[in-house]
Amino acid sequence: MPVIIWIAFGLLVGFVANHIMGRSRRGLLRTMIIGLLGAVLGGWIASLLGVGSVTAFTVEGFVIATGGAVLLIWLLRRL
Repeated sequence: MPVIIWIAFGLLVGFVANHIMGRSRRGLLRTMIIGLLGAVLGGWIASLLGVGSVTAFTVEGFVIATGGAVLLIWLLRRL
């Protein structure tokens, strides 16, 4: 069951990040991958800065994951 929850979390984070960055027309798989990788990136940066983590499904974790996904989309656009 946790895998399904992480997939749903990745979809939600990816959906929000895509809308923040102005890219609302992406497939479900791409949105989920962006959300999950963004959560990993955001969690890694937050742990380096000592701000927080994405270990639990909290508002703080959602904000960190969304920030990581937005950063990931920005980096992918730069490449």
